[in-house]
Amino acid sequence: MHQGRRLKWWGWGYEDQQPDRKGLEGIAKVVHERLGFKVDEIEEPVPLARIELPKPRLKPPKEMATLFSAGRHDRASHSMGKASRDIWRGFRGRIDNPPDLVARPESPEDVDAVLAWCADQAAAAIPFGGGTSVVGGVEPRVADDYRGTVSIDLRSMDRVLEFDPVSRAARIQAGATGPRLEQQLREHGVTLRHFPQSFEYSTLGGWLATRAGGHFATLYTHVDDLTESMRVVTPSGEWASRRLPGSGAGPSPDRMMLGSEGILGVIVEAWMRVQERPRRRISVGVAFDDFLSGAEAVRELSQSGLHPANCRLLDPGESAITSAGPPGKALLLLGFESAHHPVDEPMRLALEVATEHGGKPGELRSRSPGDERKPDDPGATARNGPPPASGGDPVDAWRSAFLNAPYLRDSMAACGVLSDTFETAITWDRFPGFHDEVIGTARRAAAEASGAPAEGPGSPRVGCRFTHVYPDGPAPYYTVLAPARRGSEVEQWDEVKAAVSEALIEAGGTITHHHAVGRDHRPWYDRQRPQPFADALRAAKVKLDPGGILNPGVLVDPERS
Repeated sequence: MHQGRRLKWWGWGYEDQQPDRKGLEGIAKVVHERLGFKVDEIEEPVPLARIELPKPRLKPPKEMATLFSAGRHDRASHSMGKASRDIWRGFRGRIDNPPDLVARPESPEDVDAVLAWCADQAAAAIPFGGGTSVVGGVEPRVADDYRGTVSIDLRSMDRVLEFDPVSRAARIQAGATGPRLEQQLREHGVTLRHFPQSFEYSTLGGWLATRAGGHFATLYTHVDDLTESMRVVTPSGEWASRRLPGSGAGPSPDRMMLGSEGILGVIVEAWMRVQERPRRRISVGVAFDDFLSGAEAVRELSQSGLHPANCRLLDPGESAITSAGPPGKALLLLGFESAHHPVDEPMRLALEVATEHGGKPGELRSRSPGDERKPDDPGATARNGPPPASGGDPVDAWRSAFLNAPYLRDSMAACGVLSDTFETAITWDRFPGFHDEVIGTARRAAAEASGAPAEGPGSPRVGCRFTHVYPDGPAPYYTVLAPARRGSEVEQWDEVKAAVSEALIEAGGTITHHHAVGRDHRPWYDRQRPQPFADALRAAKVKLDPGGILNPGVLVDPERS
């Protein structure tokens, strides 16, 4: 955390990144001009001081008192994640499930002691990384028969403990945020090369627990691909896997913990595969007359073996929302990078594919050794108002909009705009029909839930982009913007979310590609997974967590002894 700065308890980023009144008025103007939504009023969030929290039901033991906090800001900021329904609840002053205590362990031994105390107290223990969950994964929303809830914040455990330059791997504590671990890895000239949109605030442990997807579109897209071994503290003992480049010795213990979302144990550290920092980069925007032509180009690229770092396709609506490409055109953001070799030839071959499918490339942008750019400040737009309507490099324009989207969402809440996303994955052969069904459902549901017209001025906007692509299919990511029902935004989005989730499952997609399951996706996850697998997972939880204290309600319902 930056010295002297405090994170927002209800929204994205730091408290000083909230725009002033003038900035909000500028955003409201853009909402009206670009989206056609009328902004009747700019509202202010309910101050935390005006919200009454229930008294803690638990009192920490004297011997561990320094590890716990019952402070107002601590409890409020650990009561929810950062889904839009969390943002709206916080904005309206609705803190439905605050933890009774927040624990901040500083070592695996501390984690073990906190878990043992929670088990003795029959208190639910909620592992907490950066708090950026968008699926209810860190909210202490548990059954009434628990005597209380404890949020276990790992961010005091944030160091790179060891670096192996021969095998090119690093042992990193789970509480390290993206910037914190990259800062330490830079000293060794390497990078983890995992950059999710939540990079600034999310942690390594959170990435592992949710099988997070990074920014890169092909090849090593998920944190799974970067994991060498893990150390996990469970209520039944420590779980530490062996460091190996690969192994065929039965089911992988790491694979069992990856995506376990804190129900089996608390991830405390991991050996991660790192890479040399890229020195050569090249990128370009390629315009297509329609989204499906662009999708065919992306399919061929994903099966070509070229492995572009960026292969992100935006439909005309998504491109317009982010002001990235030419009006009315789909836009492919294509990029290559390398630490070892020139990238001009892979780009040339990729552009041959794109042009064969009707793509029209823009100006190539390249970066070579010594041409370092300063990192973007994602809080700048949040403080200073909306981004410009157009102009400049489309890749940079989209990247800026992408980084700033979570900040602007807070301002959208103040302006009365429902803004949220959902994502999935599907095989290439089923994509066209699947996309038609899903995007049609999203448009109808957003119009019905908002009371807005289905088409024309003031109608909801639904855009789609590919975040990741594989040889056998894409991961479509949908953005929904609609006029909000003031005061009922949570219920409004729940209506839309239920409709699109049904469409995803019925059409054969996954309920989530990289956002995890949490509590919000459980009804559809229960239908997606095989029942014998659910039984096996539940049995593993009983063995590792016999008291059923770890993140109850996520993935499976606990059986408590």
